[in-house]
Amino acid sequence: MSLTRTWAPPGPYDLHGSLRVLRRGPYDPTYRTEGGAGGAVWRGTRTPHGPAALRLTPRTGGSHGEVHAQAWGPGAAWLLEGLPALLGAEDDPDAFVPHHEVTRQAHRRHPGLRLIRTGRVLESLIPSVLEQKITAEEAYRAWRLLVRRFGERAPGPHPDLWVMPHPRDWLRIPSWEWHRAGVDQKRSSAILRALQRASRMEEAAHLGLEEALARLQAIPGIGPWTAAEALQRSNGEPDAVTVGDLHLPGQVGYALTGLRGTDDAGMLELLAPYAGQRHRATRLILLGGPRMPRRQPRFPVGNIARW
Repeated sequence: MSLTRTWAPPGPYDLHGSLRVLRRGPYDPTYRTEGGAGGAVWRGTRTPHGPAALRLTPRTGGSHGEVHAQAWGPGAAWLLEGLPALLGAEDDPDAFVPHHEVTRQAHRRHPGLRLIRTGRVLESLIPSVLEQKITAEEAYRAWRLLVRRFGERAPGPHPDLWVMPHPRDWLRIPSWEWHRAGVDQKRSSAILRALQRASRMEEAAHLGLEEALARLQAIPGIGPWTAAEALQRSNGEPDAVTVGDLHLPGQVGYALTGLRGTDDAGMLELLAPYAGQRHRATRLILLGGPRMPRRQPRFPVGNIARW
């Protein structure tokens, strides 16, 4: 049995573009799509009331069409109660003021982009820790293997949708299984320390940005990069700018100045006019800005499970 709800966005809305930040690679077992760019989105998630599955379908009617939601499982009612926030109803795209031609054009071309808010910290924090200092391909593989091995099938009719493990099940994963998934001890230890304080981590979803960042970074192994990446998704924070990223400063610098070599300090200086909206600014820059040509080989893909 499922529960349903419909949400009507107040303006243009891009369901897939807004929710795409929740997908951890093309084979994420907790995030599925059907029917192409205009089709439904499926999510498997763990709510305070248990696992749940959510199917989101954009209804026809132009850019202002409704989104129909159908949810299954013990957490279905909780999911639907928070549906507007998940889809970006609490976001205010009109608060963004472009200061560069790149952001002006991207803001104009993507009027339906909204910053989503899941209200669940650990489901964003754990994969963000997995992505520390390795290639996206390696991190996506680790997430996929761990969720499929220690998580559970999502409620409802989808044949291959999964929910990440409960905190107590994460804590029971033996060290060799982390190694088999390609996760080194530094990252697995940071995840386990966060899970030991699971309730404190989830409370960060209801804190202001600075307090939430401090709450997450109190865990050894979780720094500014990881905390910002998690809060962008769990809290929908428009100013949670990512620092410490290998590529982002260079891309932002190149898009806004045409020059190479921008570091974190230079990126923050360029983004200063967007104070309060720096995360949205970087999203728009990555969507609409010119891409910096590569001069060096890609970071090599490793696999510590072979060591």
